[in-house]
Amino acid sequence: MNNNPIGVFDSGVGGISIWNEIVTLLPNENTIYLADSKNAPYGQKTKEDIINLSIKNTEYLLSKGCKIIIVACNTATTNAINYLRKHYAVPFIGIEPAIKPAALHSKTKNIGILATKGTLNSDLFTKTSDNLSDEITIIEQIGEGLVPLIETGKINSKKMDILLNKYIHNLMNSNIDYLVLGCTHYPFLIPKIKKIVKDKITIIDSGEAVAKQTKAVLIKINLLNDNVEKGKHQLYSNLNEKIIAQFIKEKKTKINFLDF
Repeated sequence: MNNNPIGVFDSGVGGISIWNEIVTLLPNENTIYLADSKNAPYGQKTKEDIINLSIKNTEYLLSKGCKIIIVACNTATTNAINYLRKHYAVPFIGIEPAIKPAALHSKTKNIGILATKGTLNSDLFTKTSDNLSDEITIIEQIGEGLVPLIETGKINSKKMDILLNKYIHNLMNSNIDYLVLGCTHYPFLIPKIKKIVKDKITIIDSGEAVAKQTKAVLIKINLLNDNVEKGKHQLYSNLNEKIIAQFIKEKKTKINFLDF
């Protein structure tokens, strides 16, 4: 199974930020990416709906022979990964907001998190937050409307600028020195966020850490690809495959439409 692909799924193009890190760190690995854009955003759905969508995505990737699955969606991770791990034998890598490293390094003891409603309301996020020091204050901001704009390729729209300025300034008013991006769509907004916060705030996302964890797990279970050739990649979208093209680093990757 060493040459079998790494499976990645998300509620759209957001997980491409994770996929880019995987391809960079593990260039010999084959991958399959599934963008469930038709059902984006997951953050507004019920836990039951999120679990059912995650099951559907998982079973499609397993049908393609994936040896490990990355749930490249914060909302799906926090709401569904425990279910997936209990019901499928394949290893799963999840995505959680990186509030622990932010808490460790914060000097103001105020950490901002920009995330979806589904992530912030999840049991897993609550548990992780409760385990932090009492000295740390987490300021939550729901990024309502951001994912649909990213999914439709409107990152540079006026509406995006208005929403992002509103959300980031809400967080900055609470004297945060670290901003955690709690949705895999949001790293595509980092250039815009940096223009707002300048050098006052450190931005943290989980992409590189997830890629390193994926490599570590593959080594541990002896499933690292031993092929010296460059990996092959298959990307699937069930809505608009052309949107994905603007986000991927590996430009030669074929993007397919999937009626799914």
